[in-house]
Amino acid sequence: MGTLTGATAPKKSRGKKTKKAIKTFVLDTNVLLHDPHSIFKFQEHHLAIPVEVLEELDAIKSEQSTERGRNARRVHRILQELLPDSHSLLEGVRLSTGGTLSVIINRYFAENNMSSPAMQRLTAVLNDPKKKDNRIIACALFVQEQSDPPTILVTKDVNVQLKARAVGLESEDYLNDKVPEQSDEEDGYREFPISLYELQRFCSEGNLEVGETVEGQPDFVLNEYVLLRSDEDKTMPARYVGNGVVRRLRIPDSVKAPGGIPIRARNLEQQFFMDALLDDSISLITCFGKAGTGKTLISTVCAISQVMDPSGPYDGVSISRPVIALGKDIGFLPGTLEEKMQPWLQPYYDALEVLMPSKPPKDPQFAAKKVAKQKRRKLNDAPAFEPSSHSGGPGKPYDRLINSGVVEIEALCFIRGRSIARRFFILDEAQQLTPHEVKTVITRISEGSKIVLIGDPAQIDNPYVDSRSNGLVYCHNRMKNHAVSAHVKLSKGERSELAELAADLL
Repeated sequence: MGTLTGATAPKKSRGKKTKKAIKTFVLDTNVLLHDPHSIFKFQEHHLAIPVEVLEELDAIKSEQSTERGRNARRVHRILQELLPDSHSLLEGVRLSTGGTLSVIINRYFAENNMSSPAMQRLTAVLNDPKKKDNRIIACALFVQEQSDPPTILVTKDVNVQLKARAVGLESEDYLNDKVPEQSDEEDGYREFPISLYELQRFCSEGNLEVGETVEGQPDFVLNEYVLLRSDEDKTMPARYVGNGVVRRLRIPDSVKAPGGIPIRARNLEQQFFMDALLDDSISLITCFGKAGTGKTLISTVCAISQVMDPSGPYDGVSISRPVIALGKDIGFLPGTLEEKMQPWLQPYYDALEVLMPSKPPKDPQFAAKKVAKQKRRKLNDAPAFEPSSHSGGPGKPYDRLINSGVVEIEALCFIRGRSIARRFFILDEAQQLTPHEVKTVITRISEGSKIVLIGDPAQIDNPYVDSRSNGLVYCHNRMKNHAVSAHVKLSKGERSELAELAADLL
């Protein structure tokens, strides 16, 4: 691309057109923070980084304990290696991918010249051209006028994309880590037709050879869950274990925590999930599911039951969620670490309370009367003031598990540098993470540990990821068809009829 600075911007090429059109991509700050190595992922195309992006990175790099700060420093190190002196900064460099990289200074702003057609379009649409986002858009417009088309602004900020298009600039999201679009059918389980004789043989032997493909459908992937159905409409769930063989699920009638109530799978998909959770050979599970489908409850009870089993493979359970996202500092919140995390991790204490209730009724016939009696006694005997524990109140049955360290409910932002050995790690709300953050978490898992990523890709609060680029779906897409990984989608709500109705209609 040559130099695209305020001093020496090249004229448009008048040579012969190449067979493949070379594009010029202008990178926004959030793209580099999202993936510092995105510089090397645009193949033979030209890359331009506005100097305003360097200013934003410079302000962020001082964040010592955040992922953004680390990524900003990583980008600076990459640029320093690629642009070792001021000459290369002005002239741009050739990348190993075949494209070029330049740092851009908007000559129109440098010379206070707003009379160009591009700047007139900018000022006509955007009221404040001095705003940092608008300056980046203006820089991309400058590149658009100085280089061969097309010029594309790459940003993960939807608002910046819309503003860029409003001023006549092509703009798009960073697509390198987006997974292909999938329908609900592709994400769920498949049915496999067999004869009644084969179904009976499968029930007695526990496995059946079905081949590796289904006519008119994609090939089976390792640890894919299927439903075998005979011509007589008899069904049996199974898991594909490779070499054209499906195996019967290995799940108990119920699972429970010590002293707790038994939890049973209420539907077919929960049976799939429980089978994966209880299989030692599977060390990574991704689970999609809307609110109320049992993701947290089933994963927690299966984890605790295996930890408390003397012959179990795990020494403890670690539970976390990125409501305070990976990299965000929680030091400014008052109180101890447990007190800071209490509001964000309360769903796990709720799940533990369901699994190990303080005084579960023994006879359902008298359950309502016993509960009312316990409430009256609790009100009469309650002291004027009782300091609450981290679990929401004193004397909870699961307190001993937490106090002994068997169950850890912890902040995700401190996971970097850890090595998690022989633990069952549950990461809830994983759809809020970026692919890089999920990689950071999974690479902490040592031999003998298991990690379960659960979440709902349809409920995302992170402004820089979506249903196709978040860490949960990215991990599922990249890790599928490996013997150590499995995927389950839960679609039927079991929390209550009201919760199921709200999840579907609201």
